[in-house]
Amino acid sequence: MREVEASRFVQTYPEIVEQNLSPAAILDAEGSFEVRETENGGDRITVGGYGLTLVFAFTTREDGIEYEQIKGPLETLRTTLTYAPENEGTRLAARSEVAVGGPGVLDRLAAWKRRGELERALAGVAERCQ
Repeated sequence: MREVEASRFVQTYPEIVEQNLSPAAILDAEGSFEVRETENGGDRITVGGYGLTLVFAFTTREDGIEYEQIKGPLETLRTTLTYAPENEGTRLAARSEVAVGGPGVLDRLAAWKRRGELERALAGVAERCQ
């Protein structure tokens, strides 16, 4: 299993960030898959693309959102996206644990890809807050 992180400063209030943290918007901003179905009031999202289908479960936190792949090709994919006041804006931070379940080189590749997804997700949240 590998852990990856990304962060980004946004020149806006934490309350604005909170209003723009929808599960579907986060997965869409990651850029790897298309949102196909939203269930359970938006807390369960099915995405797909490239012949794959993944299902994520979301939990709202006081300082952000957590989500985990509950159906899909990866052995483990858990992500926490948080926000906190910093200077005259907000610091966004994302952390994921990812495991493919095969040789270690595959976990490294998955972590590399996941880091890019996290950076795109944070950029997407930042853009929605402008």
